[in-house]
Amino acid sequence: MRVRMSLQRICADQPCRRMKRQGQRQPMPFTLRLTPTLATVIGTFVFLTTASVLYVESTASRRIVAGLGSRLVDLGMDAYEQKFESKINVLRNQAGFIAAAFARGTSPIALDEDVARLAFGGLAAAPDGTRITVARAAQGDALEIGQMAGGGMMLHRIPQTSATELETRLTQAEAAAAPFWLAPEYDPLRRETLLSYVVPVRRDGAFLGYTAVSIPSSGLSRIARSLSDDQLKVFLLHGEQELLAHPDLDPLDATLSEENDLVDIEDAPDPLLARLASLTPVDPRRFDLGEAHAMFEGETEEHGRYYVVLERTAAKFGELPVITGAIMPASILEQPLEELYLSILIALSILAAALAGSAVMAYRIAQPIRRAAAGARAVARLDIAGLKPLPSSRIEELKDLASGFNAMTTALTAFARYVPRSLVLKLLREGSGSAAPQERQVAVLFTDVVGFTSICEGMDARATADFVNHHLTLIGSVVERHGGTIDKYIGDSVMAFWGAPDHMDNPAAAAAAAALDIERALKADNALRRQKGLEPVRIRAGLHVGPLIVGDIGAPGRVNYTVIGDTVNIAARLESLGHTAEPGAEAVILASADVASALAAQQGASRPVVTPLGEQTVKGKSQPVTVVRLSLPGEET
Repeated sequence: MRVRMSLQRICADQPCRRMKRQGQRQPMPFTLRLTPTLATVIGTFVFLTTASVLYVESTASRRIVAGLGSRLVDLGMDAYEQKFESKINVLRNQAGFIAAAFARGTSPIALDEDVARLAFGGLAAAPDGTRITVARAAQGDALEIGQMAGGGMMLHRIPQTSATELETRLTQAEAAAAPFWLAPEYDPLRRETLLSYVVPVRRDGAFLGYTAVSIPSSGLSRIARSLSDDQLKVFLLHGEQELLAHPDLDPLDATLSEENDLVDIEDAPDPLLARLASLTPVDPRRFDLGEAHAMFEGETEEHGRYYVVLERTAAKFGELPVITGAIMPASILEQPLEELYLSILIALSILAAALAGSAVMAYRIAQPIRRAAAGARAVARLDIAGLKPLPSSRIEELKDLASGFNAMTTALTAFARYVPRSLVLKLLREGSGSAAPQERQVAVLFTDVVGFTSICEGMDARATADFVNHHLTLIGSVVERHGGTIDKYIGDSVMAFWGAPDHMDNPAAAAAAAALDIERALKADNALRRQKGLEPVRIRAGLHVGPLIVGDIGAPGRVNYTVIGDTVNIAARLESLGHTAEPGAEAVILASADVASALAAQQGASRPVVTPLGEQTVKGKSQPVTVVRLSLPGEET
């Protein structure tokens, strides 16, 4: 095959120079795959961005959401505390007001009428059931003024003769430096427990007595009942073991007595409170209940899980040892958090979908680049026969890549028609842009069709071209299969050589094997021609081996990779000589004695039949050439 373009000129261009420079670079310590790298980079940015936003949002939302349930609990407990505090303040204010009036002397404490008048005025603004007691140290007695169930007032005098407890209270008040709360006490007449606030009365340092304002615990339970519902119940503990007020507490509880003035926590009407000591402790900070000092979790058979929250309030009520509490279903506090966790789970699912999408996007972006890389590797091997064009892309840079790559492969496909593939591969491997002429031991083969003119008679130009192309393809495929290089086509003739550009230990054997396979292929093709009623094609071949100059030969502007030397001439003359031998044979392969010597070491069924033809005079040679004929095994002539 004639080299129509200059390899030296083409490989001097940038791609070959770049290839040579790359061949001299130090190898990279490690390489990365494009798709995993893109997926990792894009996914990392997506993950970091989304995770950061999700973390900030979830942290802020958790505080807000956790506060929703806690605010509901706080509001209920605060409302109860405020109402309880308002009643307590009324008691404290009324007791202080009456005590101050007696201390200033504006109302003589010794006169029953003045005491009753002042107490009646104080009860007007007091809650229902309030009782005022004025104890007088000088007389050793006390007056008790209270509200009756029908709305009237009652006055009761406690004489000195029946006031053993009164003496104790007077002694306690005289010793007290400030107002104080009495322990809850049971009133057998009213059958309820009272909570009393005591204010000592002094004038000019002299102890006159005390004023006490009392409120029944049933009033506190009514307040708790008014502020409670199915979702939240508020209650009041006295200390940690006694129940002072609860929505379900019976004011006429038969278990109360002078010895048992409050309901013990174990006897509470609420089953959760009754089991408070065995409930599971919970950290109140989990639900942003900062004011709570204790929190417990329990479960009922009918209504499921509940939380009990306790909050110390003694400092708010003048050191009254009470604890405000609330009972609520666990869902009140947990549902907002569960919804938040569900939102976080959905966000994480979206994040996972985004990461998967980034992987798919990275794959789609990298796909044309991977195709281009695979195509580039195929081009480097000159394996461009089955190379598919790259598809276009909506991404401008990838579109340019596909367009440029497809144009390059089109040009290379056209270029490969004129350049021996083995030569280009050798130049690429060596990183060289040219093949300097050098002497090599090379085998040269010439083939020619006998009677080409007569075969083509009656054919038009297209049919003639088809015939020639079919014949040359038949021979060319065999030559390439045996590692030969087609130097040129001369009409229907072929010139090929072995031993260059790649070195061969025995180029003559490879050339002979190719010549015999050409004969086999020709005979198989002729069998098909006979079936179509066509005349068989006959060829003559000449084969010689010897030293030749091989490399880039030609002017600087046009260089051919070819062989020159006497070996070429002898092979051509042997092919011409074959036209005179056995005219009717489909194939006549004549070779020199040098080829026969190279085949002498071959053994086995594949060894060709070598028939000596003696010395023959060939054109252009003053000395005769020893000639042999090569035949397929079993076809000895």
